[in-house]
Amino acid sequence: STQAGGLTTTQVAALTTTQLAGLGTTQVAGLTSGQVASLTTTQIGALTTTQIGALSTAQIRGMETTDLAALTTTQVAGLTSTQLGALSSGQAAALETTDLGVLTTTQFAGLRSTQLGALTTTQIGALTTTQLSTLSSTQSSALTSAQIAALTTTQLGALSSTAIGALATAQIRGMETTDLAALTTTQVAGLTSGQLSALTSTQAAALETTDIGVLTTTQLRGFGSTQLAALTTTQLGAVTTTQLAGLTSTQVSGLTTTQVA
Repeated sequence: STQAGGLTTTQVAALTTTQLAGLGTTQVAGLTSGQVASLTTTQIGALTTTQIGALSTAQIRGMETTDLAALTTTQVAGLTSTQLGALSSGQAAALETTDLGVLTTTQFAGLRSTQLGALTTTQIGALTTTQLSTLSSTQSSALTSAQIAALTTTQLGALSSTAIGALATAQIRGMETTDLAALTTTQVAGLTSGQLSALTSTQAAALETTDIGVLTTTQLRGFGSTQLAALTTTQLGAVTTTQLAGLTSTQVSGLTTTQVA
């Protein structure tokens, strides 16, 4: 490791892929961040998963974004959650969509909220339902409105009620009507009254009748009169007597004649 660490960046850049592949994990770990940064994408691609896994967080941070983008899916699969957590937002955004797709739930859990927030909508679209099902409340709250809007109905359906409940009102407003309609009753039950109040009348009208039926009186009070007025008679038909009794006078007065008929 001492010999490898003593090489200049020029000498490191001159190493052949065969020579690099022959380095032991101790030698790889002995490289400085500057030496790792001097490696070409071809040289980076020659490193084995064992060698990649031996890199320290400081060495990982020293990698250029082009180096990260050049990693094979096999190499990315060999990264530890600690190594992934050490990536800068720019480095995380440089990962290929295919690379993100191979991350295990353990690796995915290592991604920080700032890293997730830096991902492009294309990268977000590549995340698997298994990965998204493990999304923590901290991670989900870091997603941008554009990222939320980029999720497919299948992806949204994989989010836990805890992750859904952590979304900010701006994120909720960023959801398509098809996304709202695709939410499970468990997910809808996890929405706060504040989140429900953030829905547009069009979004509220997109909720399934079964979803309306699981709302508590506290949640239902989150609806404004314009949201309630946008509900169809079929949706209102799913409202229980207990829910109706919990409506405020303002909400009741906002109902249309068709709705109360």
